[in-house]
Amino acid sequence: MINEKQMRIIGIAHNWAIALLLILGILLFIFSLISGSETYGGGLSGLIKNSPNSIPWIVLLVLVIIARKNYAWGGFLLLIFGGMITYYFNFRGGNFFITTLIFCLTVVFLSLVILFTGATISKYKKENELR
Repeated sequence: MINEKQMRIIGIAHNWAIALLLILGILLFIFSLISGSETYGGGLSGLIKNSPNSIPWIVLLVLVIIARKNYAWGGFLLLIFGGMITYYFNFRGGNFFITTLIFCLTVVFLSLVILFTGATISKYKKENELR
């Protein structure tokens, strides 16, 4: 049985994981949108032409919003997404960068935190409803 202090710590860990994924997703979205736009001439037209590079990070932001509302599905979808981007960005081509691996594994780790803390919070709420 979980007491109130443990639940508070679990809730803090859950909220921190969601906040970190949200910050990471926003930063990576902005970086991916801006970083290649100079190849296409820069400016607004360069941003628009480079916008497909930011699609994975838009998906990450949508999944974080889902995880905020629904712990189990959001955490599970984030875990699948983290595994897919880890494979795609690190092991699918000839390029391997340790920083990319760290970012991808951070998504996987934080999704596991969201999944397990969300499951614990849901179980705690159900136990307290029965009392």
